[in-house]
Amino acid sequence: MCYYFYPYVKQRGIYVQFREFVPLSTLTTMRLGGLARYVAEVSSRGDLQEAVAFARERRLPWFVMGGGSNVVALGDFEGLIILNRIKGFDLLKQDDASATYQLGAGEIWDLAVERLAREGLSGIEAMSGIPGYTGATPIQNVGAYGQEIADVLIELEVYDTETDRFVTLTAESCGFSYRNSIFKNPGTRRYIICSLTLQLSKMPPEPPFYPSLEQYFSDNAITVFTPQVVREAVIAIRAGKLPDSLEIASAGSFFKNPIVESSFAERLINQYPNAPHWKLSDNKTKLAAGWLIEAAGLRSYQAHGLQIYPKNALVVTNISAQSADDLVKFRTDIIRKIQDKFGITLEQEPEEI
Repeated sequence: MCYYFYPYVKQRGIYVQFREFVPLSTLTTMRLGGLARYVAEVSSRGDLQEAVAFARERRLPWFVMGGGSNVVALGDFEGLIILNRIKGFDLLKQDDASATYQLGAGEIWDLAVERLAREGLSGIEAMSGIPGYTGATPIQNVGAYGQEIADVLIELEVYDTETDRFVTLTAESCGFSYRNSIFKNPGTRRYIICSLTLQLSKMPPEPPFYPSLEQYFSDNAITVFTPQVVREAVIAIRAGKLPDSLEIASAGSFFKNPIVESSFAERLINQYPNAPHWKLSDNKTKLAAGWLIEAAGLRSYQAHGLQIYPKNALVVTNISAQSADDLVKFRTDIIRKIQDKFGITLEQEPEEI
Protein backbone atom coordinates (compact mmCIF):
# COMPACT_ATOMS: atom_id res chain seq x y z
CA MET A 1 0.00 0.00 0.00
CA CYS A 2 1.45 3.36 -0.98
CA TYR A 3 1.06 6.46 1.18
CA TYR A 4 0.71 9.75 -0.64
CA PHE A 5 1.70 13.03 0.99
CA TYR A 6 -0.11 16.25 0.24
CA PRO A 7 1.55 19.35 1.65
CA TYR A 8 -1.01 21.96 2.63
CA VAL A 9 0.41 25.40 3.30
CA LYS A 10 -1.35 28.60 4.28
CA GLN A 11 0.19 32.06 4.45
CA ARG A 12 1.27 31.48 8.06
CA GLY A 13 3.76 28.95 6.70
CA ILE A 14 2.46 26.03 8.78
CA TYR A 15 3.09 22.71 7.08
CA VAL A 16 1.01 19.57 7.52
CA GLN A 17 1.38 16.33 5.60
CA PHE A 18 -1.66 14.33 4.60
CA ARG A 19 -1.35 10.61 3.92
CA GLU A 20 -3.92 9.11 1.60
CA PHE A 21 -5.62 5.69 1.72
CA VAL A 22 -4.16 4.59 5.06
CA PRO A 23 -5.28 1.22 6.50
CA LEU A 24 -7.23 1.84 9.70
CA SER A 25 -5.89 -1.47 10.98
CA THR A 26 -2.52 0.26 11.39
CA LEU A 27 -4.04 3.02 13.52
CA THR A 28 -6.16 1.00 15.94
CA THR A 29 -5.15 -1.64 18.47
CA MET A 30 -8.02 -3.91 17.38
CA ARG A 31 -6.27 -4.01 13.97
CA LEU A 32 -9.43 -4.03 11.91
CA GLY A 33 -11.07 -1.65 9.48
CA GLY A 34 -10.88 -0.40 5.93
CA LEU A 35 -9.06 2.65 4.60
CA ALA A 36 -8.96 6.23 5.80
CA ARG A 37 -9.14 8.66 2.89
CA TYR A 38 -6.66 11.00 4.59
CA VAL A 39 -4.59 10.93 7.77
CA ALA A 40 -2.72 13.91 9.25
CA GLU A 41 -0.56 14.13 12.36
CA VAL A 42 -0.74 17.46 14.18
CA SER A 43 1.78 18.64 16.76
CA SER A 44 0.66 22.23 17.30
CA ARG A 45 -2.49 24.29 17.49
CA GLY A 46 -1.70 25.78 14.12
CA ASP A 47 -1.37 22.30 12.61
CA LEU A 48 -4.77 21.46 14.03
CA GLN A 49 -6.39 24.48 12.40
CA GLU A 50 -4.79 23.58 9.08
CA ALA A 51 -6.00 19.99 9.27
CA VAL A 52 -9.60 21.01 9.98
CA ALA A 53 -9.44 23.59 7.19
CA PHE A 54 -8.21 20.89 4.80
CA ALA A 55 -11.22 18.71 5.65
CA ARG A 56 -13.67 21.60 5.56
CA GLU A 57 -12.54 22.80 2.13
CA ARG A 58 -13.11 19.30 0.78
CA ARG A 59 -16.36 18.87 2.69
CA LEU A 60 -14.98 15.81 4.46
CA PRO A 61 -15.82 14.55 7.94
CA TRP A 62 -12.96 14.39 10.44
CA PHE A 63 -12.20 12.18 13.41
CA VAL A 64 -9.56 12.84 16.06
CA MET A 65 -7.57 9.86 17.29
CA GLY A 66 -4.86 9.32 19.87
CA GLY A 67 -3.36 5.85 20.08
CA GLY A 68 -6.39 4.03 18.68
CA SER A 69 -6.70 1.89 21.82
CA ASN A 70 -10.34 2.70 22.50
CA VAL A 71 -11.54 2.89 18.92
CA VAL A 72 -12.93 0.31 16.52
CA ALA A 73 -13.02 0.95 12.80
CA LEU A 74 -15.95 -0.41 10.84
CA GLY A 75 -15.28 -0.21 7.11
CA ASP A 76 -13.68 2.71 5.29
CA PHE A 77 -13.63 6.30 6.54
CA GLU A 78 -14.18 8.78 3.74
CA GLY A 79 -12.74 11.67 5.65
CA LEU A 80 -9.71 12.87 7.58
CA ILE A 81 -8.24 11.12 10.62
CA ILE A 82 -6.41 13.68 12.78
CA LEU A 83 -3.71 12.17 14.98
CA ASN A 84 -3.41 14.54 17.95
CA ARG A 85 0.23 14.84 19.09
CA ILE A 86 0.15 18.26 20.78
CA LYS A 87 2.69 18.11 23.63
CA GLY A 88 2.94 19.98 26.91
CA PHE A 89 3.72 19.25 30.57
CA ASP A 90 3.61 22.43 32.64
CA LEU A 91 3.28 23.08 36.37
CA LEU A 92 0.86 26.00 36.67
CA LYS A 93 0.72 26.40 40.45
CA GLN A 94 1.09 24.55 43.71
CA ASP A 95 0.65 24.93 47.44
CA ASP A 96 1.09 22.68 50.46
CA ALA A 97 -1.94 20.58 49.56
CA SER A 98 -2.00 20.31 45.76
CA ALA A 99 -0.32 20.92 42.42
CA THR A 100 -1.98 21.96 39.17
CA TYR A 101 -0.54 20.79 35.86
CA GLN A 102 -1.45 21.45 32.25
CA LEU A 103 -0.87 18.42 30.02
CA GLY A 104 -0.91 18.45 26.24
CA ALA A 105 -3.44 16.18 24.56
CA GLY A 106 -0.60 14.44 22.71
CA GLU A 107 1.22 13.29 25.83
CA ILE A 108 1.21 9.51 26.32
CA TRP A 109 -1.16 8.99 29.25
CA ASP A 110 0.69 6.32 31.19
CA LEU A 111 4.00 8.19 30.99
CA ALA A 112 2.23 11.24 32.42
CA VAL A 113 0.75 9.15 35.23
CA GLU A 114 4.16 7.64 35.97
CA ARG A 115 5.83 11.06 36.16
CA LEU A 116 3.20 12.59 38.42
CA ALA A 117 3.03 9.56 40.71
CA ARG A 118 6.81 9.65 41.02
CA GLU A 119 6.48 13.25 42.19
CA GLY A 120 4.15 12.06 44.96
CA LEU A 121 0.97 13.49 43.46
CA SER A 122 -2.26 11.58 43.90
CA GLY A 123 -5.48 11.50 41.91
CA ILE A 124 -4.71 9.55 38.74
CA GLU A 125 -2.35 6.78 39.94
CA ALA A 126 -5.17 4.20 39.84
CA MET A 127 -5.49 4.93 36.11
CA SER A 128 -2.01 3.55 35.49
CA GLY A 129 -1.43 1.20 32.60
CA ILE A 130 -4.26 2.61 30.47
CA PRO A 131 -2.98 2.86 26.89
CA GLY A 132 -3.41 5.88 24.65
CA TYR A 133 -2.98 9.62 24.89
CA THR A 134 -3.96 12.19 27.48
CA GLY A 135 -6.43 14.01 25.23
CA ALA A 136 -8.63 10.93 24.99
CA THR A 137 -9.27 10.64 28.73
CA PRO A 138 -12.08 13.24 29.01
CA ILE A 139 -13.92 11.92 25.97
CA GLN A 140 -15.35 8.94 27.78
CA ASN A 141 -14.44 10.10 31.29
CA VAL A 142 -11.79 7.42 31.63
CA GLY A 143 -11.67 5.74 35.01
CA ALA A 144 -10.23 2.74 36.81
CA TYR A 145 -10.03 1.32 40.33
CA GLY A 146 -12.11 4.06 41.89
CA GLN A 147 -10.68 7.10 40.10
CA GLU A 148 -12.03 9.04 37.11
CA ILE A 149 -10.53 11.88 35.12
CA ALA A 150 -13.55 14.01 36.07
CA ASP A 151 -12.38 13.86 39.70
CA VAL A 152 -9.21 15.87 39.00
CA LEU A 153 -9.98 17.82 35.85
CA ILE A 154 -10.25 21.60 36.30
CA GLU A 155 -10.58 22.75 32.71
CA LEU A 156 -9.65 21.97 29.12
CA GLU A 157 -8.32 24.03 26.26
CA VAL A 158 -10.19 23.05 23.11
CA TYR A 159 -10.34 24.09 19.50
CA ASP A 160 -13.90 25.10 18.62
CA THR A 161 -14.25 24.00 15.00
CA GLU A 162 -17.43 26.03 14.53
CA THR A 163 -15.90 29.37 15.48
CA ASP A 164 -12.26 28.59 14.56
CA ARG A 165 -11.17 29.69 18.03
CA PHE A 166 -9.31 28.15 20.95
CA VAL A 167 -11.43 28.34 24.08
CA THR A 168 -11.42 27.04 27.64
CA LEU A 169 -14.11 24.70 28.95
CA THR A 170 -14.65 24.07 32.65
CA ALA A 171 -15.00 20.51 33.89
CA GLU A 172 -18.60 21.28 34.84
CA SER A 173 -19.46 22.09 31.22
CA CYS A 174 -18.21 18.73 29.93
CA GLY A 175 -21.31 16.80 30.98
CA PHE A 176 -19.35 13.98 32.57
CA SER A 177 -21.13 10.78 33.51
CA TYR A 178 -20.15 7.11 33.51
CA ARG A 179 -17.92 6.67 30.45
CA ASN A 180 -19.50 9.63 28.75
CA SER A 181 -19.14 13.35 28.07
CA ILE A 182 -20.21 15.99 25.58
CA PHE A 183 -17.23 14.97 23.44
CA LYS A 184 -18.93 11.66 22.57
CA ASN A 185 -22.22 13.25 21.55
CA PRO A 186 -22.35 13.72 17.75
CA GLY A 187 -24.45 16.83 18.27
CA THR A 188 -21.75 18.54 20.35
CA ARG A 189 -18.59 17.20 18.72
CA ARG A 190 -17.43 20.64 17.73
CA TYR A 191 -14.48 20.61 20.12
CA ILE A 192 -11.01 19.11 19.71
CA ILE A 193 -9.10 18.80 22.98
CA CYS A 194 -5.67 20.47 23.04
CA SER A 195 -4.76 20.32 26.73
CA LEU A 196 -6.04 19.29 30.15
CA THR A 197 -5.57 21.12 33.44
CA LEU A 198 -5.48 18.71 36.38
CA GLN A 199 -5.36 19.41 40.11
CA LEU A 200 -3.61 16.63 42.02
CA SER A 201 -3.23 16.14 45.74
CA LYS A 202 0.02 16.11 47.69
CA MET A 203 -1.67 14.04 50.38
CA PRO A 204 -0.95 10.29 50.29
CA PRO A 205 -3.80 8.04 49.14
CA GLU A 206 -5.76 6.51 51.98
CA PRO A 207 -7.91 3.38 52.34
CA PRO A 208 -10.49 2.15 51.72
CA PHE A 209 -9.38 1.41 48.17
CA TYR A 210 -11.15 -0.31 45.31
CA PRO A 211 -11.85 -3.94 46.33
CA SER A 212 -9.26 -5.54 44.04
CA LEU A 213 -6.65 -3.07 45.26
CA GLU A 214 -7.55 -3.79 48.87
CA GLN A 215 -7.13 -7.49 48.16
CA TYR A 216 -3.75 -6.93 46.49
CA PHE A 217 -2.47 -4.88 49.42
CA SER A 218 -3.68 -7.51 51.88
CA ASP A 219 -2.15 -10.37 49.91
CA ASN A 220 1.19 -8.56 49.72
CA ALA A 221 1.18 -7.18 53.28
CA ILE A 222 1.34 -3.58 52.04
CA THR A 223 0.34 -1.07 54.72
CA VAL A 224 2.11 2.13 53.64
CA PHE A 225 0.50 3.83 50.66
CA THR A 226 1.94 6.32 48.20
CA PRO A 227 0.87 7.16 44.64
CA GLN A 228 3.77 5.06 43.39
CA VAL A 229 2.72 2.08 45.53
CA VAL A 230 -0.84 2.29 44.19
CA ARG A 231 0.46 2.63 40.63
CA GLU A 232 2.64 -0.48 40.95
CA ALA A 233 -0.29 -2.44 42.40
CA VAL A 234 -2.61 -1.39 39.57
CA ILE A 235 -0.03 -2.34 36.94
CA ALA A 236 0.41 -5.75 38.56
CA ILE A 237 -3.35 -6.35 38.69
CA ARG A 238 -3.85 -5.23 35.09
CA ALA A 239 -1.01 -7.45 33.86
CA GLY A 240 -2.84 -10.44 35.29
CA LYS A 241 -6.11 -9.81 33.52
CA LEU A 242 -5.55 -7.60 30.47
CA PRO A 243 -3.71 -8.47 27.24
CA ASP A 244 -0.76 -6.44 26.03
CA SER A 245 -2.18 -4.62 22.99
CA LEU A 246 1.24 -4.80 21.32
CA GLU A 247 1.05 -8.59 21.38
CA ILE A 248 -2.70 -9.29 21.21
CA ALA A 249 -5.06 -7.16 19.16
CA SER A 250 -7.71 -5.68 21.45
CA ALA A 251 -9.56 -2.46 22.21
CA GLY A 252 -9.41 -2.96 25.99
CA SER A 253 -12.68 -3.16 27.88
CA PHE A 254 -15.25 -3.67 25.16
CA PHE A 255 -18.52 -3.47 27.08
CA LYS A 256 -19.71 -0.87 29.57
CA ASN A 257 -20.96 -1.94 32.97
CA PRO A 258 -24.73 -1.54 32.54
CA ILE A 259 -26.65 0.89 34.74
CA VAL A 260 -30.20 -0.26 35.45
CA GLU A 261 -33.14 0.68 37.64
CA SER A 262 -32.55 -0.44 41.22
CA SER A 263 -35.82 -2.37 41.23
CA PHE A 264 -34.60 -4.39 38.25
CA ALA A 265 -31.23 -4.95 39.95
CA GLU A 266 -32.96 -6.21 43.11
CA ARG A 267 -34.85 -8.85 41.14
CA LEU A 268 -31.63 -9.93 39.43
CA ILE A 269 -29.73 -10.12 42.72
CA ASN A 270 -32.51 -12.16 44.33
CA GLN A 271 -32.00 -14.67 41.54
CA TYR A 272 -28.20 -14.37 41.47
CA PRO A 273 -27.04 -13.36 44.99
CA ASN A 274 -23.38 -13.30 43.95
CA ALA A 275 -23.89 -10.77 41.17
CA PRO A 276 -21.60 -7.77 41.77
CA HIS A 277 -23.47 -4.47 41.95
CA TRP A 278 -23.00 -0.88 43.06
CA LYS A 279 -25.86 1.35 44.12
CA LEU A 280 -25.78 4.79 42.56
CA SER A 281 -27.84 7.90 43.06
CA ASP A 282 -31.20 8.49 41.36
CA ASN A 283 -32.45 4.97 42.08
CA LYS A 284 -29.90 3.41 39.74
CA THR A 285 -27.60 0.42 40.19
CA LYS A 286 -24.49 -0.46 38.21
CA LEU A 287 -23.92 -4.11 37.34
CA ALA A 288 -20.74 -5.87 36.24
CA ALA A 289 -20.76 -6.62 32.52
CA GLY A 290 -17.92 -9.10 32.93
CA TRP A 291 -19.90 -11.10 35.46
CA LEU A 292 -22.96 -11.12 33.19
CA ILE A 293 -20.87 -12.44 30.30
CA GLU A 294 -19.35 -15.21 32.41
CA ALA A 295 -22.69 -16.11 34.01
CA ALA A 296 -24.14 -16.48 30.53
CA GLY A 297 -21.58 -19.19 29.82
CA LEU A 298 -19.49 -17.01 27.52
CA ARG A 299 -16.13 -17.26 29.28
CA SER A 300 -13.48 -17.61 26.52
CA TYR A 301 -16.27 -17.61 23.91
CA GLN A 302 -14.76 -17.62 20.41
CA ALA A 303 -16.39 -16.98 17.04
CA HIS A 304 -15.79 -15.06 13.81
CA GLY A 305 -12.07 -14.87 14.56
CA LEU A 306 -12.57 -13.06 17.89
CA GLN A 307 -12.58 -14.21 21.49
CA ILE A 308 -13.64 -13.15 24.96
CA TYR A 309 -10.27 -12.87 26.71
CA PRO A 310 -10.02 -15.84 29.11
CA LYS A 311 -8.61 -13.70 31.94
CA ASN A 312 -11.16 -10.88 31.63
CA ALA A 313 -14.66 -11.25 30.21
CA LEU A 314 -14.90 -7.51 29.46
CA VAL A 315 -12.16 -7.73 26.86
CA VAL A 316 -12.61 -8.82 23.25
CA THR A 317 -9.46 -9.91 21.42
CA ASN A 318 -8.87 -10.28 17.71
CA ILE A 319 -7.46 -13.75 17.10
CA SER A 320 -7.85 -14.06 13.33
CA ALA A 321 -10.66 -11.73 12.25
CA GLN A 322 -10.07 -10.15 8.86
CA SER A 323 -12.87 -7.62 8.62
CA ALA A 324 -15.02 -5.32 10.68
CA ASP A 325 -18.00 -7.50 9.72
CA ASP A 326 -16.49 -10.22 11.90
CA LEU A 327 -16.43 -7.85 14.86
CA VAL A 328 -20.01 -6.77 14.28
CA LYS A 329 -21.17 -10.39 14.19
CA PHE A 330 -19.24 -11.25 17.35
CA ARG A 331 -20.55 -8.19 19.19
CA THR A 332 -24.10 -9.04 18.14
CA ASP A 333 -23.69 -12.60 19.44
CA ILE A 334 -22.66 -11.41 22.89
CA ILE A 335 -25.31 -8.70 23.18
CA ARG A 336 -28.08 -11.07 22.08
CA LYS A 337 -27.04 -13.82 24.50
CA ILE A 338 -26.94 -11.40 27.46
CA GLN A 339 -30.29 -9.92 26.47
CA ASP A 340 -31.86 -13.37 26.19
CA LYS A 341 -30.58 -14.52 29.59
CA PHE A 342 -30.85 -11.40 31.73
CA GLY A 343 -32.99 -8.90 29.82
CA ILE A 344 -30.06 -6.46 29.81
CA THR A 345 -28.65 -4.83 26.69
CA LEU A 346 -24.89 -4.36 26.84
CA GLU A 347 -23.36 -1.29 25.23
CA GLN A 348 -20.03 -1.08 23.48
CA GLU A 349 -17.41 1.08 25.21
CA PRO A 350 -14.92 1.89 22.39
CA GLU A 351 -15.82 4.63 19.94
CA GLU A 352 -16.61 3.72 16.36
CA ILE A 353 -15.23 5.16 13.19
